[in-house]
Amino acid sequence: MLGILSEQQLVALVGAFGGVWLGLAARIGRFCTLGAIEDVFYGDSTLRLRMWGVAIGVAVIGTFSLSAFGFLDLDQTLYLSREWNPVANVVGGLMFGYGMALAGNCGYGALARLGGGDLRSFVIVLVMGLSAYITLGGALSAPRIWLFGSGADVTVMPGLATGVSQITGISAQTVGIFCGILILIPTLASKSMRRAHTHLIWGVVVGLAIVSGWAGTQWVAANGFAATPVISHTFSAPLGETMLYAMTSSGNTISFGTGSVLGVLIGAFVGSLLKGHFRWEACDDPRELGRQILGACLMGIGAVVTVGCSVGQGLSAFSVLAYSAPLVLGSIFVGAAIGLRQLILGFARGI
Repeated sequence: MLGILSEQQLVALVGAFGGVWLGLAARIGRFCTLGAIEDVFYGDSTLRLRMWGVAIGVAVIGTFSLSAFGFLDLDQTLYLSREWNPVANVVGGLMFGYGMALAGNCGYGALARLGGGDLRSFVIVLVMGLSAYITLGGALSAPRIWLFGSGADVTVMPGLATGVSQITGISAQTVGIFCGILILIPTLASKSMRRAHTHLIWGVVVGLAIVSGWAGTQWVAANGFAATPVISHTFSAPLGETMLYAMTSSGNTISFGTGSVLGVLIGAFVGSLLKGHFRWEACDDPRELGRQILGACLMGIGAVVTVGCSVGQGLSAFSVLAYSAPLVLGSIFVGAAIGLRQLILGFARGI
């Protein structure tokens, strides 16, 4: 395969493969971060939140199974090779969650809606990608590093499975698989969830899409010659990467993140056609547009501060049981809950 495609093209295809399934899950399976939170607080339903539990449990079991069979080196993964900064996790997570409520979508959800013809989401994608890159390496990078540090490499992996392994002597792979099972047990305790076959299936698909990212990038890193990062799906900085690649492709190389973004768009487009939901939509309320732009800015900044979005930390980092994952996901949940409450109680009048 490496003789036909370059390493960059191959990792982009790996990203696109998982991205297509994530796009289908969003449009057909209604897998959505903000939608799950809204259902809990205002829809009296935990089904979509339990979809997240299924996705996380499957991703954890699949990822540590890869490691157990020698197909994934955990210490090469992004979230276990960086210094853990809980303050940045909380601050960035709250910013991201609050911005998600204002925008009406996370980056992944915006891509899925854009694939279904929602032009309002195009604005969210552009603004979020731009603000993420400004925070990552632009005008906001120096304040970010001054406040939260640069995320130095570590010698001890900041993860639950590896931590328990060091204390007990049980292999990290065994601990990880056991934790994945523990996540699935309460998730599937609900009879309504066990009967919701569509939610179950698409939750499993999302989890496997995350596993495919780790497996594919690890294979390329192990068999190629270039330094290939071992990563899985996230939708913050990759939005900026995709914008940059679109403008400089003749002198730039494609990445896993760009493939993932394009894959979600393709999957969402196909899914919306299959469901008969594709239609062009635009924003006719300037106040709504202003709120979405502000929310997208906050999401882009927050995602870089906390090193991942709702998918990056909530699924990819969770799949390796990084300490940061539950902290970020909880902070996103709180930030989104605050934003939704303010909007519903009339906060929108002030914007």
